[in-house]
Amino acid sequence: MEQVQSLVNEICPTSTQAWVKRGAILVDVREREEVEQLAFDVPAIVNIPLSEFEIRYKELAMDKELVIVCRSGSRSLRAAGFLINHGYDPVKVVNMKHGMIRWVQRDFPTKGDRAVVADAGTGSCCNHSGKKGSGCC
Repeated sequence: MEQVQSLVNEICPTSTQAWVKRGAILVDVREREEVEQLAFDVPAIVNIPLSEFEIRYKELAMDKELVIVCRSGSRSLRAAGFLINHGYDPVKVVNMKHGMIRWVQRDFPTKGDRAVVADAGTGSCCNHSGKKGSGCC
C-alpha cells in the first residue's frame, strides 16, 4: 500500500464526534478480531480491515465524509492516504489521530472490553496535574 501521508488531514476524537453527528462514516481498518474485542459505538461505521483494504476500498462512497480509524492512528493514516491517492476528496477523508486508544481515554462510546487498550500510550490526554485539559483532544 502506498504511503503519501502529507496529503491526509487528521482530526482528534472530539472532532470525530462532530463529524459523526453531521453524518460522517467511520471506517475502521482494524482486523475483525480487534473489532470483536472492542468496537466504536457510533451509528455509521464500516469495518474494512487493512489487510483487505486495497481490494475493498471501492465499497466506500466517494461523496461521503469518511473518518478512517484504527487502534492508534497509524494504519488508518495509511488507509486514508490510499483513498486520497485513489481519487477520494482530501477534504472529505480524514484520519482520526491516536485511534481507539485516545477514543477510550476520552471516554467516548464503545462496545466491548476497554481493557484491551487501557494501558496503551499515545501520550497523555491530561495536563501535568492529571486533570483533563480544556484543549485536550
